[in-house]
Amino acid sequence: MEIGFFFWPYSVAMVRGMADAAERYGYDMIGIADTPGNAMDPWVAAALAAERVRRARIALCVTNLESRAPAVSAAAIASLDLLAPGRAVLGIGAGHSGTNNIGLTRTKGSVEIAEGVAFIRGLLRGEAVMGRHGRAQMPWITAPSPVFMAASGPHTLRAAGRAADGVFVNFGLLAENLRASEARVQEGAAAAGRDPNVVEIWQIAGLDCTEDGAVARRKIGAILAFMAGGYILSGDLAQRGVPVELHDAVAELRRRYSTRPGDADARLVEELRLFPYLSQRFAICGTPEECATQLARAEAAGLRRVMFSVGVAADSLRAVELFGATVLPRFKA
Repeated sequence: MEIGFFFWPYSVAMVRGMADAAERYGYDMIGIADTPGNAMDPWVAAALAAERVRRARIALCVTNLESRAPAVSAAAIASLDLLAPGRAVLGIGAGHSGTNNIGLTRTKGSVEIAEGVAFIRGLLRGEAVMGRHGRAQMPWITAPSPVFMAASGPHTLRAAGRAADGVFVNFGLLAENLRASEARVQEGAAAAGRDPNVVEIWQIAGLDCTEDGAVARRKIGAILAFMAGGYILSGDLAQRGVPVELHDAVAELRRRYSTRPGDADARLVEELRLFPYLSQRFAICGTPEECATQLARAEAAGLRRVMFSVGVAADSLRAVELFGATVLPRFKA
């Protein structure tokens, strides 16, 4: 299994600590979230991480097409590749906290996101590409970095299969979730005449690993509310794989969650009695032994690559270190 993590870069010290942990414990990828209403600039953070990480890939996980022009993101990921040759990954999504908290709207429609990804990929190959307002080209770029799409809904998953080098999938770790999401990516690739096997799929899940499992379970509710209420369980809940008896509770969660996850969101998940379902589907949490058991269950269900969100863990750095020291070795060759 390939295992990485991404986080909200709250401080320089945190970024350096996370980078050191990724290197020390052998994580495969470290990701920086683009959420300027909550944390520092992700490109500054990624450059800081690149100074310390020598093996793991470094990803923008993820940025968007609204707060940063596509060509600007292309130049930024190519610049990061100069610091971490062959290890830079650009993730593109619709925008959630990365747009909502700074007064912008997210990109609406999978077609628009896929077009942005195709535009960026063309620039990274050194091609002259037509944008909205004219021709763009970056001939100084000689080593194209992979461009991933963040996707959860059926249309976006298929669009990612058509257009992207890889996908950060937000759909869930249950066997039925893995089958459904990966099938949609593969459908999109096949429809575009691509080999489905060339599209690299990483599943997203929340992580909080602590010595006190109760603390982890109380805290993880905030990211569960953000993931489920913000984007994964939007639209038709039946299509999103939600049991019918939970539809009303999930609809209420969508109405009341925050794009600045905190204790109120964690309490909301408990109030709506959604924690058992959401935590099993979207998170690995608890003591190291509990985390290992949950991850083994997901692996048996078909999980091959996972990026853990640790942005609102009880102690993000401690979660990455404890998981890296005690759980990661069980799943690495």
